[in-house]
Amino acid sequence: MAEITQHDGTWTFDGETVRIVPGQGRGVHPVRRELGELAVPLRAVAGISFEPHRKGGRLRLRLRDGACPVLRAADGRLKDAADPYQLAVEKDRGGVAEYFVEEVRNALLLEQVPSGPADGFLLPGPSVPVAGGGGDGTASFDGETVRLTWNWKAEEVKSSGGPVAFPVSEVTGVHWMPSIGLANGHLRFVRGVAGLSSAPAPAAEYDPYALDLWGLSKKEYTAVLVAAAVLVRLPNAMAPDTDGPGTTAIPGATAAASGTAIGATTTAGAVGAGPDGGGATEGARLSKAPATPPATAPGPTAAAPAPAPAPDAPPAAGDHDVLLRRLRELGELHRSGVLTEDEFTAAKQAVLKRL
Repeated sequence: MAEITQHDGTWTFDGETVRIVPGQGRGVHPVRRELGELAVPLRAVAGISFEPHRKGGRLRLRLRDGACPVLRAADGRLKDAADPYQLAVEKDRGGVAEYFVEEVRNALLLEQVPSGPADGFLLPGPSVPVAGGGGDGTASFDGETVRLTWNWKAEEVKSSGGPVAFPVSEVTGVHWMPSIGLANGHLRFVRGVAGLSSAPAPAAEYDPYALDLWGLSKKEYTAVLVAAAVLVRLPNAMAPDTDGPGTTAIPGATAAASGTAIGATTTAGAVGAGPDGGGATEGARLSKAPATPPATAPGPTAAAPAPAPAPDAPPAAGDHDVLLRRLRELGELHRSGVLTEDEFTAAKQAVLKRL
């Protein structure tokens, strides 16, 4: 038995299973807290490493590609703090971490566990019911029905229609993208024949089947847990990704579910890159201009927003108005207590750089 307990959580290994229990302190990322305890079978493990540094180190468990639905849904976009398969190690516990690594590596050799991609999910995914999101609403899933509810920040085309609910049997794809820089992220669901349409999806802020994620809170990352819980219930969820990085859909589904469907350019890194790397790496880079509202009521086959301007181009008049609106929204969120002083200052400075 090998065990290491740190502020971030506790890892134990009994020769067959790596059991990960997250910490419950305020510094522990919401994704890890909401995901809860994980039991990782040895056959799902591709490698493990300890990376020492001056103030301590980091323990990384690398899973076989496709073994974990959360990593599959995240597609390499989880930050280190949100990655459940990483553990921050204090300086005086480096020896314990190295022993833990040795025990797991020896077991992998003895059992001759392959390091290549898994044929299917080897972990069950987040337990249901599960909820997550932020930005303009919240997504929830009870194992049968997906529900999207909107808050006061949602566009009128969403809020006027009220909450949206649909059975998971109608879902053909799901795509999660965190906010990166000033570009909003999203949690998008593709339904029925909409996934087979050649028309691009509308921007997430106008799509009734998507959350628009602003990146103003760590809790927005919990939307990836909803994506993962839905993903494990989709037929052919482990089929090759034909729709671009980050898209998880049934074969034949098109870019309606992909990051390019909202006028974005995406480059995603592989999950678990490197011989003994971490479970996920932040490999996504996104550049997107503020979307223009569609002329008609949006739907899964609505026209795409205008192309994004060059990153170094000065903001157009319409962009200037959008940035000013974002500043007002940030001020409202700060006054209402949603944003801390540090979060508000960082977000405001990022917007001011664009003006």
